[in-house]
Amino acid sequence: MIIIKSGIWIRVSGYQAAGCQMKGILKKTAVCWCLLLLATIYIPAYGKSQVTEVQMIPNLVDLVENSEPEEPGSLYSLSAVLMDGDSGRILYQKDGEVPRPNASTTKVLTCILALENGSGDDYVSISKNAASQPEVRLNLHEGEQYYLEDLLYSLMLKSHNDTAVAVAEHIGGSVEGFADMMNAKAKEIGCKDTYFITPNGLDASDAGGVHHTTAEDLARIMNYAISNPVFLKITQTRDYSFSDLSGKRHFSLHNANAFLDMEEGVLSGKTGFTGNAGYCYVCACENQERTFIIALLGCGWPGNKNYKWQDAKKLLKYGETCFRYENYWKELKIPRISVENGTTGGSRPGQKVWIQGKLRAKETDKKKKVLVRTDEKVSCSLKLEKELQAPVQKGQKIGEVRYMLRDELLSAYPVVADKNVERISYFWCVDQVFHLFFHS
Repeated sequence: MIIIKSGIWIRVSGYQAAGCQMKGILKKTAVCWCLLLLATIYIPAYGKSQVTEVQMIPNLVDLVENSEPEEPGSLYSLSAVLMDGDSGRILYQKDGEVPRPNASTTKVLTCILALENGSGDDYVSISKNAASQPEVRLNLHEGEQYYLEDLLYSLMLKSHNDTAVAVAEHIGGSVEGFADMMNAKAKEIGCKDTYFITPNGLDASDAGGVHHTTAEDLARIMNYAISNPVFLKITQTRDYSFSDLSGKRHFSLHNANAFLDMEEGVLSGKTGFTGNAGYCYVCACENQERTFIIALLGCGWPGNKNYKWQDAKKLLKYGETCFRYENYWKELKIPRISVENGTTGGSRPGQKVWIQGKLRAKETDKKKKVLVRTDEKVSCSLKLEKELQAPVQKGQKIGEVRYMLRDELLSAYPVVADKNVERISYFWCVDQVFHLFFHS
């Protein structure tokens, strides 16, 4: 369109159209540049990110502030152990890992294997081999038959060697077969240096070595055995009478574990003696909801028969006086963690994305207790990822809380993410550009 004004020809429409077109080009160019810029900023490289872990300073759960309590002092035993029956933790040890012969304390494992693999009303036939075992013996005769239950009372109350072989042959088919079962069971229980050859604990050796265990392993075996109520019933019995199946021979037994009447709360126990082993003893005692296992090896020789009772009393007193159950749970404030290259949906460009860690634990976990000495402390440490790379899933493990007593792990609980964080994508960038230019 051309307008004539005062003799001057002026072209208007061309310039107006060109101006409008230029504005559109500039706007589109700006959008493109913004898209490229956002893509550069927000679209992360897909290489594997390096995530650093941060170890926070442990928080100490102070239990009881006392000076270090006195240990039991000198013991007659060559090896001795005091164990917490609930956790299996060794509370005290004197050469507890040294392998030694253990005499008739072996019969604890013989008894528990018979209870797990036989029935009390099984008929047990007596072999020539069983009947020929040396003292101490029930004086079984070849060809006789007995109930397995009756023989287990003979085994545990009076420590009869012929009974042990009869039980072993009935359960394992032979003494050798039963020994294989014993050693397999010892490993299953968690024993670390135990090798049994005979079911009665008489001194023996073969190509595999000498018959032996450690005070720690013996405590583990007793701790396992007392979980069986029938084992407890047998070993707590003071007096027992029975006969062979023909009814021709009758026997009355009195429990040789004198510790049952020396101390309150004795749950079970087994004595032992051989020339190589010396006097040995293992027992379980209960006091104020605490269970103590005591194992003694090489505790004197003839003339020193009562040394084992003295050592057992010392260790029991030490456990009862110096160890208490304490709740070790610690409420921790868990910090937030930043997430790189992430979005929660409502976040905007340049806005930092955070997640909150949550401790995954049950209410019952918060009531857990541990048997500690009066001068011991439980340490609580929180370990978290320093930063995370998106995506992050709700419930994903991002850290851990650990409770330690000395060098022993008591328990560990995962710290997990409280929400999902998606990874920034190209389409997210485009959406943000349109939001900025057309909705702002």
